[in-house]
Amino acid sequence: MDTYLRICEQLGQEPDPDKMPLETSDFPEEVQVAFFVFNMLSDVIEGMSGSYMGKDWVDCEFVFKLYEIENPRIVYYFAKTYERILMNHRANEAEKRQKASERKAKAGGGKNFTHNVKG
Repeated sequence: MDTYLRICEQLGQEPDPDKMPLETSDFPEEVQVAFFVFNMLSDVIEGMSGSYMGKDWVDCEFVFKLYEIENPRIVYYFAKTYERILMNHRANEAEKRQKASERKAKAGGGKNFTHNVKG
């Protein structure tokens, strides 16, 4: 939110509460705990492409017990929902980059190299 306020100040614009980014504290306690649990879990990266595959949920029960999470079912639901939103966002961003790359290649944006080979 601080970044948003600084940008508005630099542009001489009045901050719009509807456009202000949410902070963790804006969410209910169970959602805040879900963010915490989510961040405690390891990322899974696909080996060949290096693609992010989500979180490794194997240690989830351990984290719940370690931090004595009161409503694990609800926290798990919100954490998985957050993962799904994050995965969809990343997939959409990757698709946009791919389409932009394809448009650039079709428009001749790629470099053409010519080599003079004498034999």
